[in-house]
Amino acid sequence: MLDERSNVPIYIQIAEMIEDMIINGELNEQEQLPSTNQLANRYKLNPATARKGLNILVENGHAYKKRGLGIYVSAGAVEQLKKKRKEAFLSSYIKPLVLEAKKLDVTREEIKKYLDEVFKDDY
Repeated sequence: MLDERSNVPIYIQIAEMIEDMIINGELNEQEQLPSTNQLANRYKLNPATARKGLNILVENGHAYKKRGLGIYVSAGAVEQLKKKRKEAFLSSYIKPLVLEAKKLDVTREEIKKYLDEVFKDDY
């Protein structure tokens, strides 16, 4: 879902939404992405905004254009996207968590124990 109130531009939200669809297996490698017009109609957007979101995927190598046919998910896109997201996750969440834990004298063992409990409960 796109959030018009978000500070993240709509075209970036479109790219991230499609990335999620690729990672989650809703779009497979070599499968055609929704067209600019489909996205524009579905989300009531200017087609230029939808196109800009799709172009981000092409520029990053996660999708490719077939002239006159559309845009398709690139081979290897799932692994590329997971790697990109994992690196972003680690730097955005884990590093600040560890820095805060050090300030509070939370030990590695305490963090590990808590993570083990959370993983056990959720998986």
